[in-house]
Amino acid sequence: MSGLCGWFCRERSSATAPDAIAAMAAAITRFDSSTMRSATAGFGSVAVAGGDADVFQADGRLVAVWGNARFSDPGLAALAQNHGVAHALAQGYARKGADVLTDLCGAFALAVFDGDEAMLATDRMGTHPLCYCINAGVLVFGSTLDAIGAFPAISPEINRQALFDYVYFHMVPGPVTIHVGQHRLPSGSFLLWHNGKVETRCYWEMRFIEDERRPFSELKKDFLAVLREGVRDAVGDRKVGAFLSGGTDSSTIAGLLGELTGAPARTYSIGFEAEGYDEMAYARIAAQHFGTRHHEFYVTPDHVVAAIPQIAAVHDQPFGNASAVPTFYCAKLAKDDGIDTMLGGDGGDELFGGNERYSKQYLFSLYSDLPPTLRNGLIEPLVRLLPPEIGIAGKAQRYIKHASMPMPARYDHYNLLERIGPTTVFTREFLEGVDQQLPSTQMARVYESAHAQSLINRMLALDFKYTLADNDLPKVSRSCELAGIDIQYPMLNDAVVAFSARLAPRLKLRGTRLRYFFKEALRGFLPDEIIAKRKHGFGLPFGAWLQAYPQLRQIALDSLADLKKRGIVRPQFLDELPAYVDGHARYYGPMVWVLMMLEQWFKRHPTAT
Repeated sequence: MSGLCGWFCRERSSATAPDAIAAMAAAITRFDSSTMRSATAGFGSVAVAGGDADVFQADGRLVAVWGNARFSDPGLAALAQNHGVAHALAQGYARKGADVLTDLCGAFALAVFDGDEAMLATDRMGTHPLCYCINAGVLVFGSTLDAIGAFPAISPEINRQALFDYVYFHMVPGPVTIHVGQHRLPSGSFLLWHNGKVETRCYWEMRFIEDERRPFSELKKDFLAVLREGVRDAVGDRKVGAFLSGGTDSSTIAGLLGELTGAPARTYSIGFEAEGYDEMAYARIAAQHFGTRHHEFYVTPDHVVAAIPQIAAVHDQPFGNASAVPTFYCAKLAKDDGIDTMLGGDGGDELFGGNERYSKQYLFSLYSDLPPTLRNGLIEPLVRLLPPEIGIAGKAQRYIKHASMPMPARYDHYNLLERIGPTTVFTREFLEGVDQQLPSTQMARVYESAHAQSLINRMLALDFKYTLADNDLPKVSRSCELAGIDIQYPMLNDAVVAFSARLAPRLKLRGTRLRYFFKEALRGFLPDEIIAKRKHGFGLPFGAWLQAYPQLRQIALDSLADLKKRGIVRPQFLDELPAYVDGHARYYGPMVWVLMMLEQWFKRHPTAT
């Protein structure tokens, strides 16, 4: 993965010693052996590492770019082709200032120093993260919080609200981070540092066009073209392989990869010897259908035990998505096979309507969209007259109760922390410094600010942030970084994203039919079994294995015991939690994982304690 880091200030500071940039760069390259490039201009220094890294310096201007940035402006595109992206960006910034960002596409993070001004930016979908803080008048930034923490005189302080948010979401949603005063740039945004003042703004937002009507045949033609463009751009001149879960996204990418390269795609899948979790059969169907060179690996509880501390170490803040473990082993399988870049299918669900909760919310909307006079004046009084012990009456009452909740509150109604109760989980002292309503307040703000009117597109906008940018992308990127392999996301190609924005809502979710257009457009290309299957993914059977495998149970129990000492979670809850798992493994298993990984993160990041 590697990344970008540096610092900038208006005048020389004792904190900006010459070796500061080396220490920061070491933090972003510790999981791989990427070549680093660095430069200094005025009172600033920057380093960028990775195969897609570029630095340019001239006329008092310093530009560093990490990733695969491309220009839509023909003149800048030609300049980038001949002299490099950083050179072209420097010229574009000289002419347009921050407006040059509207000419950029692709996946990237960048920094520009120009006299007494600095600009930081990250790509539209947030695939290349960039964090920052202000320390003693110095702007310090990095692709990871670990890089920022390596800057002299920075002493990370834990953000209590971020800890609460982590247990709520199983990750820390931006723009805040686990450290007080350290922030992450939101997707499609930039930061300007001028005269010691910081300003952050969006240069791109997803804007849905919901009333466009085009023939299916025309849509299908354009859709296949942008999908091929996404895979073609991701492949480049790299030695690539593809994750293959057997779902629609990974199968599509595997098929297009073989088609575009003219050679069998190299695909990699993970399985589990656990009932209800293994989907290797679907991966094999796709591999056989497209004639891929397929590789398989079965993750065991011993593999999970070995990976837990490594996963905690590679993430710069607590991260509780358990599917990071199989993702890591799948990436490692490809790395050991000689692959240098993996293609991931992430983003397809959020662009084309593939998550099961979308269809559930549609069913609830059938009631919530009825006129209030009909709901409150007729239906609900009649349902209340029915005895709740009658099966259908009880179901109707529960349905009405849930459907009557406003969005997005009902979207996250089954949140585990909400169901258990924060006062049951956390100590009273910890909660004194926390806004327990902040997660739901922030979700409502994101939902309401979506540039969409339809239910499905508003849900997609919510998931662009909480499911994709804050969760799935860090999971896959960090797991690949740990395996020493690069990752590309063809589904997040700008052309694919733009196509999705113009696709009519009814073509994403038709009644309860998920991905309606996506599946119909690929019918005949994908195997019928793949189109018909329900979504699953690389889910880890942690709860079930926790009961049966002593080593896995021991590392969990040891982690929970050590977490007691931190004053965050109630000791009684931690003592009782393993017994809850024994009775309800699928329900309470995720909470054990989240709290275990919190303690493991503390252990692997001792300066954060």
